[in-house]
Amino acid sequence: MIIDVHGKPMTTKKPITREIAISSVRDKLSTYPSNGLTPQRLAQIFREADAGDVYRQMELFEEMEAKDAHLFSQMQTRKNAVVGKDFDILPFSDQKQDKRIAEFIGDLIYNMESLEDIFTDLLDAIGKGFSIGEVIWGYDGKYVIPEAVKWRHQKNFFWDHEDIFKVITDEMPMGMEVPPNKFIIHQYKARSGHPSKAGVLRVVAWMYLFKNYNVKDWVAFCETFGMPIRLGKYGPNASEDDKAKLMEALIMIGSDAAGIIPENASIEFKESSKTSSINVFESLANFCNKEMSKAILGQTLTTEMGTSGSYAASQTHDGVRQDLVEADCKALAQTVLRDLIRPLVLFNFGETKRLPYIKFHCEPPEDLEKTAKTYQVLIGEIGLPVATEYLYDKFGIPKPEDGQEVVQMGQRKTVGEEEVKEEPKKETEKELEEKTDETQEKEALELKDTEKLPKPNQETIDKLADNATGESMKLFRKMFKPLEKLLDQTENLEELQEKLQDKEVLRGLYKEMESDELEDLLGSAMFMADLMGRMLEDA
Repeated sequence: MIIDVHGKPMTTKKPITREIAISSVRDKLSTYPSNGLTPQRLAQIFREADAGDVYRQMELFEEMEAKDAHLFSQMQTRKNAVVGKDFDILPFSDQKQDKRIAEFIGDLIYNMESLEDIFTDLLDAIGKGFSIGEVIWGYDGKYVIPEAVKWRHQKNFFWDHEDIFKVITDEMPMGMEVPPNKFIIHQYKARSGHPSKAGVLRVVAWMYLFKNYNVKDWVAFCETFGMPIRLGKYGPNASEDDKAKLMEALIMIGSDAAGIIPENASIEFKESSKTSSINVFESLANFCNKEMSKAILGQTLTTEMGTSGSYAASQTHDGVRQDLVEADCKALAQTVLRDLIRPLVLFNFGETKRLPYIKFHCEPPEDLEKTAKTYQVLIGEIGLPVATEYLYDKFGIPKPEDGQEVVQMGQRKTVGEEEVKEEPKKETEKELEEKTDETQEKEALELKDTEKLPKPNQETIDKLADNATGESMKLFRKMFKPLEKLLDQTENLEELQEKLQDKEVLRGLYKEMESDELEDLLGSAMFMADLMGRMLEDA
């Protein structure tokens, strides 16, 4: 059994093609609850919403975004962070039928008009707790398709005393229960509790109220800032008419810089000294803005870079906002799956379990340069085998097709064609003769240059030979010293030959030497023996 958002079973009836929550003049009009807003009135509006009547609360939230530029900017940033993401419609599995359903759903959703506007309307739930779009179902041949998704104002919906979600229509002004498979109802859970109090603007409303008071006083302060106080004095016998004329004169002096007063009256000007209060209003407004940014974006540094911190700190705080983006994307994907994709599959295929799903690309961008260096170490130095298909997908590089020219290690070649190696050009007999003559001439010049080098005299050669012989004798003594011990322990040549063929005996002779020392000694002995042999041949 399929359960809808209200916890009730969904039927497999045909879709409702008529409009239910038709927009009316009532949606354009407002009671303007923000005019003269006080803490008492704000609390009363919230109590009405807690009881299920969100009419005035939704009007208030709408006015808050319209009147506060900072609040509007932050809400737009939060919404656009999701709307700007690409997404894919993925099949439930790799089975043929699942892929066919996903392709059908994907074609419908990708080709919907104003899809970004639909997502923006649904994301209005971030501020207000919930947002609703009515699906206008239609037919394209034998298939059911969504012809449009129209946003419906939240003030046309309410919860009754039994907490049943209802919609107000022209036919039923007292409200009718929201039918299944007709509305896309996106809810945002900024905090636990009833959807009427889950929106971000519910938290921001208090900062909006304080800022609204502050800005009004700030504007009044700016009107009189720097102007002297005009103090009128009247005599004890002045009549009410004289007092009224004096007040009128004070006002005229303030606005027109001119005025008249009775002869027995006087006016004094007191210079204003308000310099210590200039920054109070701005500080309070900045505080309220920062609190709004925290509630909406989860941080303040990316919006208050001029006064709040460094670029490195803003990069750190931007990661907190990334968490909100991913949460918003996942919540929107679940809503679209439940209220749009599921009914589409239900109406057209009768399937309710193997549903395709929507996935937003909301992950932070990867540092490809760092990733490339990592794979260079894994493949080039460690020798880890990695499939080329994986690397193409990892870095988003299209695999070259046959006939395309590619660049590889600084060289160009064509894919699918064998590399043709040029055979060496055959030379004619005349060219060989000329080349031979040139080679002989070159060798003769090299020999001639060699003859110009100074030849060492015989005395130098004999001295070098004596030194080499002396060094070799020391080496050979060290090499054969263990063998001398073996000779002392042997009675005849046959016994000596037998011991020399025994590896254990030889290993015992040189056991006092380290393996590296013995290896170096053998290498040096072989080199000196070869050198001595060459000297004897030359002699």
